[in-house]
Amino acid sequence: MPTGANCSRLADSAFSFAVPDRAQLSYVLITPARNEEAFIEKTIESVINQTFLPVKWVIVDDGSTDKTREIVSRYLVQYRWIEMVQMPQRRDRSFAAKVTAFNAGYEKVKGLPYEIIGNLDADISFEKDHFEFLARKFSEDPTLGVAGTVFREDGYSSERDSFEGHKHVSGQCQLFRRQCWNEIGGYIPHHAGGIDWMAVTTARMKGWKTESFREKWFFHYRHLGTAERGVLSSLFSYGEKDYYLGGHPVWELFRVAYRATKQPYVIGGIALGLGYCWALLHRTPRPVGRDLMAFHRKEQMLKLKAILKTLVRFNRVDNFNLERN
Repeated sequence: MPTGANCSRLADSAFSFAVPDRAQLSYVLITPARNEEAFIEKTIESVINQTFLPVKWVIVDDGSTDKTREIVSRYLVQYRWIEMVQMPQRRDRSFAAKVTAFNAGYEKVKGLPYEIIGNLDADISFEKDHFEFLARKFSEDPTLGVAGTVFREDGYSSERDSFEGHKHVSGQCQLFRRQCWNEIGGYIPHHAGGIDWMAVTTARMKGWKTESFREKWFFHYRHLGTAERGVLSSLFSYGEKDYYLGGHPVWELFRVAYRATKQPYVIGGIALGLGYCWALLHRTPRPVGRDLMAFHRKEQMLKLKAILKTLVRFNRVDNFNLERN
């Protein structure tokens, strides 16, 4: 890693590449990070090697007890457009606390000139032109409010194994047009999660286009929902989330049946269904309003109709483009 005068020249050179041309919209990134020493350097290397750099990248150390802070600190002198904010230590991971950390980072960028704001998790990696590609998509389509790409994990692909489809943008790497971000009011904190889903779905309800592009992808090193818990526990939690985000019971039955065909076979689907039923029986408070819930359920029923229509015709179901099947 370069040091001394070479570091200064490299930092100046790197910063010059962050100035967008006419075909690109400038962007800022915020990364809440808690105990990410195993992966955060992969994310940092992915960002600093981008062909189109952000105006500012704020990494919020959310009370880490490992070496996350030390790893980030090594890059701060060399790359002056990276800034670290330190939050006090707390006992557990929390989605609501993640929003608090994100907002702490937002305070550092809200006065800067940019057109796109992005939430970037600290456990992913991607190709060198990832953000150049997404910035160009925003430039080409003024109705595009939220954008991202599909992602992969070991044994999993959001393009192949999820029914969220191309209209959902995964929260690990989620970019918002600034006007869209302001209209939806940013992320809404909820202790059990769903903050990224609420933001994307609210944007769509308000008339913005939301799109995950399959031409690019990023790799997610930690399996979805398994931070500090096991697979079955995370599936149970996803079932709870399906309920409190207003998911339709009929869609949930389909989702449970589909999940039972994936590892861990059968029991995974049971865990998902038990989570939904548990939340239903306990009337878990919902952070979504009636309008958003009705919009969400309508989309789910349209998806289910498209799936059944495709199966009746003995055609292959394209999870990613259900509306076009």
